[in-house]
Amino acid sequence: METVLELDDEEQVISGKTQEEEKEDDQDLTTLEQGLSDMSIVSAPQELVLNQEATELCPESYRINSSKETQLLAMAENFQRQYSYLYPDRKPLLLCPINECGIKKFVSTTLRPTSPVHPELFTWEGCASFVADFLSLEPLDPPVELPRYFLSSTSVLQSQRATCFEFSTLLCSLLLGAHYDAYCVSGYAVREMCLLDQSLQEFSLLDTADENVIPEKQTNKYSMRKMREAKSRFMEDQAQKKQDAKAALLQKQMLLEDQRREKQSADPMRGLRVHCWVLILSGSRDVHKNFFIDALTGKSYATDNNNFLGVESVWNNFNYYVNMQDCSTGCADMVYNLEDLQMWEPFLYGATSKKQLLLEVLKRKEAREVPNRSSSDDEEEEDEKEEPPRRAFDMPRSWVSSISISRKDLENRWPGGQKVTRYRKAKLETFAPYMRPDGLVTRLTTYRDIDCTEAVLVKESYRHRGDLLEQREFSVIDGSTNQYFRIGRCLKLINLRQTDSECVMEFSDFRADGLVRRVESASEMTEIFEDRTDFLRYRHVVFNDKPPVSENNPLQIHKVVEYFHRNRSKPANKDVAERVFLMAERCIEVTYHLEDFRFIPSKMSFTKPRVSMETGKADNFSLDLVSVFQVDPSEEPPGTLTLYLMLQELMKEEEKVLIEIQESKKEARDILASRHQEDTDIELIFSPWTTIGAAKAQHQRQEMERVAAEEQRWMREKEEDILAPFLIRLDVAEILTIKDAKQLYQNCLDDFKKGLEKRRSLIQERYDKETQELHKEQQLYRKKQPFMTKEQEGQYQTYYSEKSLLIRTTKARLNMLEKAASLQLHNVEQKLKLDPRLSPHLL
Repeated sequence: METVLELDDEEQVISGKTQEEEKEDDQDLTTLEQGLSDMSIVSAPQELVLNQEATELCPESYRINSSKETQLLAMAENFQRQYSYLYPDRKPLLLCPINECGIKKFVSTTLRPTSPVHPELFTWEGCASFVADFLSLEPLDPPVELPRYFLSSTSVLQSQRATCFEFSTLLCSLLLGAHYDAYCVSGYAVREMCLLDQSLQEFSLLDTADENVIPEKQTNKYSMRKMREAKSRFMEDQAQKKQDAKAALLQKQMLLEDQRREKQSADPMRGLRVHCWVLILSGSRDVHKNFFIDALTGKSYATDNNNFLGVESVWNNFNYYVNMQDCSTGCADMVYNLEDLQMWEPFLYGATSKKQLLLEVLKRKEAREVPNRSSSDDEEEEDEKEEPPRRAFDMPRSWVSSISISRKDLENRWPGGQKVTRYRKAKLETFAPYMRPDGLVTRLTTYRDIDCTEAVLVKESYRHRGDLLEQREFSVIDGSTNQYFRIGRCLKLINLRQTDSECVMEFSDFRADGLVRRVESASEMTEIFEDRTDFLRYRHVVFNDKPPVSENNPLQIHKVVEYFHRNRSKPANKDVAERVFLMAERCIEVTYHLEDFRFIPSKMSFTKPRVSMETGKADNFSLDLVSVFQVDPSEEPPGTLTLYLMLQELMKEEEKVLIEIQESKKEARDILASRHQEDTDIELIFSPWTTIGAAKAQHQRQEMERVAAEEQRWMREKEEDILAPFLIRLDVAEILTIKDAKQLYQNCLDDFKKGLEKRRSLIQERYDKETQELHKEQQLYRKKQPFMTKEQEGQYQTYYSEKSLLIRTTKARLNMLEKAASLQLHNVEQKLKLDPRLSPHLL
């Protein structure tokens, strides 16, 4: 509400003239309107000016100038004439271009401050991004001259094509409505900015880090270090220097090639190309420093940026200012204090400014906040109102209709639903939501060369996918594919990376088994776990290349290595740190965690007894199958039974591990198969918070309501059709014979009579049962009455009253059924006789 109040106060301040002053102004302008009637209506090119029928549909303010606008045009003509006389070396100012109806309009009145409705337009970033995406550029022709024609923001929004001046006008209107101190700037800029050429700019979202680097495998920090190979450091340094020299030479060649291409494209019209952008001054909306916004790209720049070469004038909806500062060295040394008459020449002297309006609004707020005021203060204010000072000429209201931006415009903001932007060694393609059947919204392609002929990496972003795919990266160099998913997929998959040699899967931390990463290749598989109850953190599996020959080892596993976290509830020499299953050697090695103040862990090695081919049973256990190493020599070694039980437990764990490995392999195959199926049959989720999703949801709801209505109608017809079950039972044709009709008639009556009799018998059984129970309780009461307490007598009286009520109700229902049975039977007979399928045969 505060925003609405501020806007109303500003309008009251601007329109603060008295009625007498307005009448005097109207009388003075009568002659001026007649003299300038020919000047305000001009001819314009056919492609810019609307046809007669479209012009008549435009509001009156588009086609006719008010008296105040006519006076403003005369003032602008006089101002332009004096400016050309005093500064003959400077270009004419952009004051009164022609609108789409062929009428001259002052540029400040073309601005239409519009309060944003959608949250995306509450900030300057959102406004600038929308304008840059929604419109396509119409370059100035010629590029060194100001445009003669200036379309309104409403027409620009309809055509989605605009010049840089129309870009900035729309953006400035939105920013003024969002309470920014915004101004349109007419000046000069570099060629790339004027033509929206970003091919020499680096894309800001490019990642400099190499994302394709695979993290190193985890290694056991307690394992023995490998012996260093005998290598010459001098030879290694020389080889490294040669590689660095080659890389530096290649980089230098590429840099020289880029510089040569840039020199070839030097602009002969540098400093002469006309451009328009937006200036935001500090002091409002927490803006602490002035900055520029290029409406073509939506990016912000510092006021001393080298892309801006000079400023001729700035304007907002209150006034127009001419720059009086030297811009021979660019905009670096310019001062944007518009109230300084030495640096800025205002078009309207003494006119209301943005700062004056803010001060006036604050005063009115303070006046409203003070409820009790003295009579002397009121008298002083009345005296001041008696002789109001004559106000200067204020800028007329905007002739442009209210700017309306729909939710659909925000969603499908790009012309045609897509946009292609070329950067230095990159190309960005943007698509509207739901435009592509695969849900693609952005595609960023990076190239190796500046001509963008050799692609290196392709990044694609998706939205509204049923498989929750968010991003896909494809590296042309190694052929790897990286896919990222939102949390919520089956099996908790969040990242899938595939190369020619391996497949990497990453999972969220919500899995029951604690798996967070799986790396699988043809000969190996590595799994990393977190927060498991058995403290397992790492598992590495090595496979044989030979085909399976054993039913117990169908995957031909050669070795399984597992690492465990420390379990503080156990002693270190009893807590397993590493477990190795050697399938070919039939050996199991166990390494325990390090004890305090120890450098070597305890170890055990077990050899599984071989199975006899004759008996099919394992050989007897012996101490020769076990090797034990204890760090503490004073500790008693484990006995034979303990070692045997440990071996049995390890063999069970081995079988369990083999099953888990098989399940992991199957899960990996299922994930890859499901991803292939999902990419083949892509399904999009239509959000009801979007225009397309809302329309689709409304259509689905209407279709569901129609189907439900048809089902209800069919059910009512079936319920009312008492012949339907009998027709199915008899399996007769649609045309009945006399015999079939009479049989159906009799069957319906018999079935209805059976139903009545069944209901009567059920109620009679209930009546007899309740009567018998009450009779038994009465007999029991008579026997125990002399010995019963008052509490027991009260319970009996309550039971008797409830039972009596139930018996009377059942008896009444039975009587009502017997009375209504004859009437219901008569109604059924009449309904059957009147049925069109039976009536011809029963008469």
